Amino acid sequence: MGNASSAELRVGILGYGIGGQRFHAPLVDATSGLSVALIVTGNPERAEQARAGYPQAEVVPTADELFDRVDSLDLVVVSTPNRTHVPLALRAIEAGTPVVVDKPFAPTAAEAEQVVRAAEQAGVGLTVFQNRRLDSDFLTLRKVLSSGRLGSVFRFESRYDRWVPKPKENWREFGDPAEAGGLLYDLGAHIVDQALQLFGPVTEVYAELDRRRAGVAVDDDSFVALRHSSGVRSHLWASALAGTRNPRFRVLGDRATFTKYGLDVQEPQVISGMRPGDPGWGVEPESDAGLLGVNDEVERIPTERGRYEQFYAEVRDALRGEGAFPVDPASAVQTLRIIEAARTAAAERRVVTLPA
Repeated sequence: MGNASSAELRVGILGYGIGGQRFHAPLVDATSGLSVALIVTGNPERAEQARAGYPQAEVVPTADELFDRVDSLDLVVVSTPNRTHVPLALRAIEAGTPVVVDKPFAPTAAEAEQVVRAAEQAGVGLTVFQNRRLDSDFLTLRKVLSSGRLGSVFRFESRYDRWVPKPKENWREFGDPAEAGGLLYDLGAHIVDQALQLFGPVTEVYAELDRRRAGVAVDDDSFVALRHSSGVRSHLWASALAGTRNPRFRVLGDRATFTKYGLDVQEPQVISGMRPGDPGWGVEPESDAGLLGVNDEVERIPTERGRYEQFYAEVRDALRGEGAFPVDPASAVQTLRIIEAARTAAAERRVVTLPA
């Protein structure tokens, strides 16, 4: 493995699809002390894009070629199709190289636990890319909750909606369970994680997972209801067929309600060429500010700035021995347990009870 105490830590990125291209490579490149040293993609067009975007990086077509060079790397990022997350993460751990795994961590909680145990036994750093803990809207909601102005919260509503009426031809739409496709694994891995971060462990899960678009093999319209040990109920929606804006968050407390429209802007900003540190990075339109209050007595709550760059800054510090990795992989295992319980609940049309 490379010298983690050196000025610049070398990062190898497995995969240059949406995750690698829109998130990992730009964020690593924007983080002082980290360098995109190697990118793996078997797609010739993406390889050219990678070379153009990161001329300092070596671009190779296979994971084997990365692992042939793994001793020169300080970090491996797994941003490949979901079915490959576990074997590639285990290879990095076996090589003694810290690893970031994109969400969903694994197709099953049992496989995710296998990776966590392997990392613990080998003493290798492991974290999961739950970047939406650093969304502007989520950071704003955390601030509102910590203010106490909602009083005792009893219901949390979260929607992550898209309008994609025509299914895309990629692995996220494939029906093989090993692919971990569908919205529950994709967007659900974010909104379930956020609910757990806010309100803690879950004791009951109910779900409705539907296929609404012609010919789809996986869920594209999903609803999950959670009862937390704290007594809060979370209602979570994700749909590929939501044609109008719905509230991103609505949180009910016994003193007030908080409602927030609009989605975090960091992904579209990266696509447009922006990077962390640029003017306006992570700043939502003022018109999307949330409302807090009762009836007509509401206050506009300025939206926090999104800060995806914090993830890799914390990874860098952890590699240097100066802090913890940003996401405890055990929390990603818990998210997968909820997703599995939701799939069972939907298939069997019942509420699934989880151990306290």
